[in-house]
Amino acid sequence: MAPPGFCLKLLFVRDSPSYLKLHSSGELPERIEKLREILKQCHLCPRRCGIDRTRGEKGYCRAPYELMVSSAFPHFGEEPPLVGRYGSGTIFLTHCNLRCVFCQNYDISHLGHGEKIRPEELAKIMLYLQRQGCHNINFVTPTHYVPQIVEALPLAIEGGLRIPLVYNSGGYDSLEVIKLLEGIFDIYMPDIKFLNTAHSQRYCNAPDYPEVVKTIIKEMHRQVGDLLIDERGIARRGLLVRHLVMPNGVADTGEVLRFIAKEISVHTYINIMDQYRPLYKAYDFPEIARRITPTEYLEAINIARNLGLYRGFPLL
Repeated sequence: MAPPGFCLKLLFVRDSPSYLKLHSSGELPERIEKLREILKQCHLCPRRCGIDRTRGEKGYCRAPYELMVSSAFPHFGEEPPLVGRYGSGTIFLTHCNLRCVFCQNYDISHLGHGEKIRPEELAKIMLYLQRQGCHNINFVTPTHYVPQIVEALPLAIEGGLRIPLVYNSGGYDSLEVIKLLEGIFDIYMPDIKFLNTAHSQRYCNAPDYPEVVKTIIKEMHRQVGDLLIDERGIARRGLLVRHLVMPNGVADTGEVLRFIAKEISVHTYINIMDQYRPLYKAYDFPEIARRITPTEYLEAINIARNLGLYRGFPLL
């Protein structure tokens, strides 16, 4: 239930995706060129490897210069405002700049199972998903492929693309890059995995993750605001946040939820997820070598409710 004073009418909108305005203004090619330049001394993410991706060099994420896709299909397992009736047009990209030890998609994110595709092929995939009725194009783990994605966008627009783009990342993004994406992605869907340096170092080899993700989510929210939903219940623009509850409190759930409520917005749509499973290398870490208990999940929901959060999770 919405807090007193919150106008639900603000949620019922149906605007054209913002990238159409950027394309018609002629600014999109300039953004593409700036993003391509970043690939030459790659700093698409905070690891700032500095290698030349355009010459085939590979950094921490192990991604090649060419965009690699693992799969693309209408996905019905995403958040309800993304799925609607016809699904979220999900494009799973290979490799990852976080490489979590408990990754549930390690065959894609760590092992890189997928196929290299050209920008014109990506444009065709986006248009195919739109023809299937998908309500959005949902790029899963786009951080290290942003230039290639944006390069394909004008081709897709000219082919008739008219549905929102979703930036579905682990939250370990470059502030410079996210600022270059303003007006391109209407929906941001980052994870907040941890807000404790020791945990992000142990499980993701990224001690700066907590500070990075807080900065990034603030910028994402500045660009698109709280999630806006049309009269069909479909997300059109705004921020969704995901948080995976983990065993023994290692996901810093209380800190994450307090950050969202106090520093972002109590109207934030947040998916508090209960599907953690010990996969990949998780069994090497005894504290995360089991599933969460119902009590651990209920504690997370109660924290959210007590902070005034109310969108995106079950109101038990």
